[in-house]
Amino acid sequence: MTIVNGKDYPQLHTLRMTSQLRTLMTIIRDKNTKRNDFIFYADRINRLLIEEGLNFLPTTEKIVTTRTGEQYKGSEFLGKICAVPIIRSGLSMENSIREVAKKIRIAHILIQRDEETAKPIFYKSWLPEDIQDRFVLILDPMLATGGSAIATINTLKEHNVPENKVIFINLVSVPEGIDQVLSTFPEIKIITAEVDQGLNEQAFILPGLGDFGDIYFGTD
Repeated sequence: MTIVNGKDYPQLHTLRMTSQLRTLMTIIRDKNTKRNDFIFYADRINRLLIEEGLNFLPTTEKIVTTRTGEQYKGSEFLGKICAVPIIRSGLSMENSIREVAKKIRIAHILIQRDEETAKPIFYKSWLPEDIQDRFVLILDPMLATGGSAIATINTLKEHNVPENKVIFINLVSVPEGIDQVLSTFPEIKIITAEVDQGLNEQAFILPGLGDFGDIYFGTD
């Protein structure tokens, strides 16, 4: 549970702000950071986020025999997983999830923000036929107005994915987006690295870090 602006959000989970994470966040926020360094350190944070997200997947007990011949009572993940990066910025998180989750299906949803209205424009989705049977990790580094996340979750629900099987993983979020998403879908979980102060008049995150996709993919 995380408290934002005095309000409790049981489904919101932020990474523990260690000295390492604070340093990584400082690097990617610095306007003087070069693109190759931005990519390197953003990828490091993304892996931390995805590892945290995987902690919320259900497990079941599994007993194995070790190389000493003794038994070890452990666990294994219960159910299949699908990661859904929101194109374009979400693609930056795809390599990170492939590095930590060996058996995972990758799907995609193409949603772009109208820069004049700040509203999401849905274009197309590429989802597996059995997505309703999977736990879904939505990947998008920035949670601003929440429009793209809501459009994505609506698409998943149209494909019969239960809300409580959806985990939205993002790097930077703001109270406005968090409240919008969780008030619309109270059963999903949000995993974020840091909650910023809010949005400006153009619906950009402050203090933020700029357009994540433009920096990561070199199109700024």
